[in-house]
Parts: sequence; structure tokens; C-alpha cells
Amino acid sequence: MSKKKVLIVEDDNFVAEVYSTKLLEMGHEVRIAQNGEDGLKMVAEERPDLILLDIIMPVMGGIEMLEEIKKKNEWKQIPVILLTNVGEKESVQKVRSLGVQDYLIKSHFTPAEVIEKIEAILGTR
Repeated sequence: MSKKKVLIVEDDNFVAEVYSTKLLEMGHEVRIAQNGEDGLKMVAEERPDLILLDIIMPVMGGIEMLEEIKKKNEWKQIPVILLTNVGEKESVQKVRSLGVQDYLIKSHFTPAEVIEKIEAILGTR
């Protein structure tokens, strides 16, 4: 299996740790950013294979970060999974129009299910 780089952009340390631990166990490299601004810096430095992105964060939120990613040709192919507690239609439609790979409501999915989706997108299963 080829090692993939996953960037987790999440201000909740517990959530970030849960996913980080699972992905590391599966042999992936993981980076964690606490907000969209740090996330963008890491995208520039690391060129991740996938981004797991929260919406509500300090400094810069996920939708703003997503807009920035989609503006750059060399970044816009990076698959993004939104993992959030925000389920309003407007947010969902907005991010869908920005071309996210998946939009998952945290309370509706177990970490194992989210990891499965990540694996499917990375093609490592």
C-alpha cells in the first residue's frame, strides 16, 4: 500500500486525534491544522493527498479555506471531505458547488465509516 498524506483541519483536538490515530495505524502520514489559515500553509508545504476539513473553526473556517484551495490550479484536484456538525442546506449547497468529495455530519458517522470513505477516495482499499 502506498503511503498517503492526509491533512486534518479541525480545531477540536479530540476529533483530530481520533482520525489521526486511525489513519496512522493504517500507514498514512497525517498532519493536523487547527484552522483554515494554518491548513492552507500546510497544503502549500505538504501537498496532501486528501483533506479532512471542519467548517466551524477560529481564524479561518472550512468554507473559506475550501474556496482558497479551489482557486489554485495545483490544489483544486485535492479531494476534500468536509466533516462537520453544520448541516444547513445553504452550507451543503455551497460546498457542493465548490466540489467537495463528500460532506459528512459528525454525529451521523462513526470514525470507522469516515475512515472507510477516506480509504475509498485514496484508493487504498
